[in-house]
Amino acid sequence: MTHSANQHAIPYSMVPIPAGEVALRDDRIKRSWTEQVDAFMLAAYPVTNALFASVMPSPLRPKESSPDAPVTDVSWLEAIAFCNALSEREGLAPCYAIGEDGETVVWDRRAGGYRLPTEAEWQYACKAGTSGYRYGELDDIAWYSGNSEGGVRKVGGKKPNDWGLYDMLGNVWEWCWDIYDADVYGSYRVFRGGSWAEEARGCGATCRRRSHPTFRIDDLGFRLART
Repeated sequence: MTHSANQHAIPYSMVPIPAGEVALRDDRIKRSWTEQVDAFMLAAYPVTNALFASVMPSPLRPKESSPDAPVTDVSWLEAIAFCNALSEREGLAPCYAIGEDGETVVWDRRAGGYRLPTEAEWQYACKAGTSGYRYGELDDIAWYSGNSEGGVRKVGGKKPNDWGLYDMLGNVWEWCWDIYDADVYGSYRVFRGGSWAEEARGCGATCRRRSHPTFRIDDLGFRLART
């Protein structure tokens, strides 16, 4: 479906994802586990520069790139703020309560607004019913260090997965909701998917990375979900 809150809004598509089950693993500590995933919606593309600027019109990103390219240099906390702002613009209940310190975030799981996907949701949607490390041949589905020519590319330039999701691998890493390992890394959050700067081995459905929620870099963005 395409949403447009007003004539100046940037259109974007949300894809219904069916309920199911996903097997997750943490190779660092040799742990595997399974999670049930309820039906939800996930954006067909990462949030673009144009969409981000239409909601958060601040002096943006240090690097100039196409309006149709994924927004980058955006922290986890900025992604959370964007989700709330877009929800409010569209008359939806915001998912996140942000504490006075600006860093404590509580997710109201009953809210119907925009949010970040969980790590389980992200991986389940990325695989789209497939069983391998990737949902297709890497050069066909992803921008990575071997074909990106050294920079972020417009969304939708490669083949989608079987559920109609583009750029799930490559182009930009994508923030997820989850804390990576609170005992070892504190508040560090998970991001997934690989990027334009990543070697082939880093662009896979089960590859996990993490950083501080204030971290920004030129190959890290995010994608919208809704319950």
